[in-house]
Amino acid sequence: MDIVFIEDLRIDAVIGIYDWERRVRQTLAFDIEMAFDNSVPAASDDIAHTLNYKDVSKRLIDYVGASSFGLVETLAERCAAIIREEFGVSWVRLKLSKPGAVRGAKAVGVRIERGTRP
Repeated sequence: MDIVFIEDLRIDAVIGIYDWERRVRQTLAFDIEMAFDNSVPAASDDIAHTLNYKDVSKRLIDYVGASSFGLVETLAERCAAIIREEFGVSWVRLKLSKPGAVRGAKAVGVRIERGTRP
């Protein structure tokens, strides 16, 4: 199995359950791993045959930037669904971090896996 990854994608969004969090944008960090057979694009050297990480990143930036969720769990699920449904990815591992949310911790968040790992 091959993996296409996006590491430390930073996106500002409204996220959180507290009143003050609903009034500010916070930076979230995404680490994403997606199963994809890279043998076809490697053989053709044609970007049209790839899982284009720029397209995935742009879609998530647009979606997350316009979103307003209370829980990182909900946002992670929605992002994983977008990746699987819109980009035809059979398996995704997504880590969503909320830096600085807890004093003394670099970040907190969730890591989910969805789909069947090839």
